[in-house]
Amino acid sequence: SGTMHASRSNGRSRRRSYRKGTNEMELYERVRPDFEFSDTRGALVQLVHEGYEQVNVLTTRAGVTRGGHYHKETAEAFFVVDGRVTVGLERAGARQAETFERGAFFRIPPHVVHTMAFEADTVLVAMYEKAVERPDGSKDIFS
Repeated sequence: SGTMHASRSNGRSRRRSYRKGTNEMELYERVRPDFEFSDTRGALVQLVHEGYEQVNVLTTRAGVTRGGHYHKETAEAFFVVDGRVTVGLERAGARQAETFERGAFFRIPPHVVHTMAFEADTVLVAMYEKAVERPDGSKDIFS
């Protein structure tokens, strides 16, 4: 027994990809898990319960850079299980860099180039709305 804390977020916020009141595409979006629960035993974080065809766990050592690509057909969401990563984002001349640490959850829409610089040993969960590898063997990865 113990104190229970539970919350559920509105899944609709996860699909918003345009800045409110404009047609300008965001380079990334922070999202919330669908459900979180904790008590004296520990915690459960339900990231999603629908909407993704492919889920990967990515383990990367400090000092490594990955990515430098974009996807034409799929959005990609990342949850930082542990570690620290700075993500460089670019689309149509707009650029920004954001640093994410343990517990951060963010989504990158299609056509945004993303490059990840890992500042610490890091574990990410990467989720794709559509599988990156297509049935014909080609991949939705472009540089």
